[in-house]
Amino acid sequence: MSEREYRQASAARGGLLFMHNVPGVALGDRVQIQDHAGRIRNGQVIRSSQEAVLIQVFEGTENLDLERTWVRFLEQPFELALSPEILGRVFNGVGLPRDERPPLISSLKRNVNGAPVNPAARAYPREFVQTGISAIDGLDSLVRGQKLPIFSGSGLPHNRLAAQIVRQAKLPNEEGGFAVVFAAMGVSHTDARMFQEDFESSGVLSKVVMFLNLADDPAIERLILPRAALTAAEYLAFDLDMHVLVIMTDMTHYAEALREVATAKGDVPSRKGYPGYLYSDLAELYERAGRIKGRHGSITLIPVVSMPSDDITHPIPDLTGYITEGQIVLSRDLYNQGVYPPMAVPPSLSRLMKDGVGKEYTRDDHARVANQLYASYARALEVRNLASIIGAEELGEADLAFLKFAENFERNFLGQGEREERSILDTLDLAWRQLSLLPRDALTRVSEADLDKYHTPAARQA
Repeated sequence: MSEREYRQASAARGGLLFMHNVPGVALGDRVQIQDHAGRIRNGQVIRSSQEAVLIQVFEGTENLDLERTWVRFLEQPFELALSPEILGRVFNGVGLPRDERPPLISSLKRNVNGAPVNPAARAYPREFVQTGISAIDGLDSLVRGQKLPIFSGSGLPHNRLAAQIVRQAKLPNEEGGFAVVFAAMGVSHTDARMFQEDFESSGVLSKVVMFLNLADDPAIERLILPRAALTAAEYLAFDLDMHVLVIMTDMTHYAEALREVATAKGDVPSRKGYPGYLYSDLAELYERAGRIKGRHGSITLIPVVSMPSDDITHPIPDLTGYITEGQIVLSRDLYNQGVYPPMAVPPSLSRLMKDGVGKEYTRDDHARVANQLYASYARALEVRNLASIIGAEELGEADLAFLKFAENFERNFLGQGEREERSILDTLDLAWRQLSLLPRDALTRVSEADLDKYHTPAARQA
C-alpha cells in the first residue's frame, strides 16, 4: 500500500474533494480519506491534471475538517474482493458488509470497472428464461444473456415485481436456477427490509448477493454500487460458470447521482441537466451483461428505471431503450384498476423473444400466440375507445366479443397473484382460453392447426 499521504485538500462540496499540487496521480486510482475523527472514507480519482486532482468520496464529504483531513493515494484501481462466499451476503456500495457479518477475506480482487470483452467473443443470447409471470413469459419473453429493463412510474409496484422475478426465475431445462445479484440504489429502509425478508422467507437468500444503498446513504456511493455488483456477477458467471440474473433498481437514482457529480465538476449539461456522457456511462454498465463463447455461465440483466412524471421520453428511459433489447412498461391505469403486475401491453416488447421461444425452448405455437394476443388486445382497445364515445349498446356482436376479451385478458392473463408462479405451458394454455372468447375467424395470426388443437369455442360461454 502506498505511503503517499497529503493534508492539503483545498475544498469539499457535493461529495467531491479538491486537491492541488499532487503529482503522479492516475485517473481511477483508489483513495482513502481519514477525517479528524479517524474515520476512513473511500474515494476514487475522477480528474487528474498538473494543477488539480478531483476525488469523489463515496461516503460523502459531510463534516470534513479540511485542516485535519489526510488523503492517501493507493496507486491501484478500486477493487472488490471475491469468493463463492459472497452468495447470501449483503454489502454496501463499496463492498463493505451491511449484514453484521465479518468482511470478506479473499486473495482474489477485481477492478470494479471490469475488463473489456472482445465483441467477436460474445455469444448471441438464446434460451428462454421462465419468470413465472404470464405477462412477461407469454408476451415479452426474457432470453438468457438479454438486457430487458422495467420502465415504471412513481408509486407503481416495480420493486414487488423485481422481487417476484428473483424468487421465480429459472431455466426450464436446467436444474439449479439462477444466482442473483441484486443492486438497490436509493431505496427506502422499508423497501430494503422488504427485499431481505422476502428473499429469506422464500429460501432464495442463499443464492443472492445484495448490494444496498439506502435513501439516506450518500448519493455518490450509487456511482460505484452497480459497478461492484456487475463485478460480482462477472465472477459468478465466468469464473464459477453460473447463470446470473442481475436486478438493478433504481437506475434513475444512479443517473441523478451522476448529474449531481457532473454539476459539481463543472461539466457542460445536456438534456434536463444530465451530462452529455450519460449514454456512454449507462452503456458501460448495461453492456457488461451477456454471454461469452466457450463459457457456460451468463449474465441476464433487468434494470429498473422509474420515469419522472411517467414520461417515457425522459433521458434515462429514452437512452436505456437505445442500449437494451426491449422494455417492460408498467401502466398506471391498470394499477389503479387493481391489476398486478400492471404491464402495459402495447409499448412493451422483447426484441430477442424470437430467439428464445418455439418448439425447442417453450412450445411450437408460442410466437404465434403472442402475436395474436397483441393483435387482439390492440383491436379491443380500439373498440373500448369507440364504446366510450358512442356507448357499448351501439356496438355489434363482434365488437362486444372484443370488449369481453379485453376485460378477461387484463383480469385473468395479465393479472396474477404476487405469490403465484405459472409455468410457460400454463401461461400458453391460459392464453388460448382468452383467445377462445373470440370467434375463430377473428384469429388471423395463428395457424389452422393451432386453432384445431387449442381453440375451444365452448370457453366463450363459460
